[in-house]
Amino acid sequence: MYIVVIGGGRVGYYLTRELLDEGHEILVIEKNAALCNTLNDEMGSICVNGDGCEAATLAEVGTGRADMLIAVTGDDEDNLVACQVAKHKFKVPRTIARIRNPQNEFLFKKLGVDVTVSTTNIIMEHIAEEVPTHPLTHLFSFREKGLEIVEVKMPAQAATVGKSVEELSLPEESKLVLIIPREGKPYVPYSGNVIHAGDHIIAVTVPESEVKLRTALLGS
Repeated sequence: MYIVVIGGGRVGYYLTRELLDEGHEILVIEKNAALCNTLNDEMGSICVNGDGCEAATLAEVGTGRADMLIAVTGDDEDNLVACQVAKHKFKVPRTIARIRNPQNEFLFKKLGVDVTVSTTNIIMEHIAEEVPTHPLTHLFSFREKGLEIVEVKMPAQAATVGKSVEELSLPEESKLVLIIPREGKPYVPYSGNVIHAGDHIIAVTVPESEVKLRTALLGS
């Protein structure tokens, strides 16, 4: 594949090296001339010194034939603009953006970025796997539909333990799809099911309702 990478800093450097090792054709756009020279010295003539947000620069490197554009600068706004220009002006089939502020993820998705990568969210999901008290884990994203599949682990101290599903004030955009009890078989929940400590609840929601869903399930 021909892949355009915006940003030649530490993330862009290692990403480019890995992609080259996999046999892809890579072109990096980097504003900092010194970083660009370093990439060219180490990996061949694969970096152009310029602004990846500008249509003229993207046209110069042949973005119109790119299979993918990956924006990994340290600036969320630059990454968003680069992906939007690539998607709407050059019809790049797949765009990926690095996000430093996880609060921007919903906006990026709404504005058409195909894949977002938030370092903060990745770390938090690893914490969720290692720390039993962390209540909500992302399992899967249907990015095209704007939906998330999440898992909520019910701690013994949750205010909703002992309540039925129908007593939960779930947000309209959220649906419980499976309850996995500490003992026994998983089941599809209905209104009369009672929430127990140790239950793992699988739900479908939209990103902006995750906090409301967590509050509804945990009671705080």
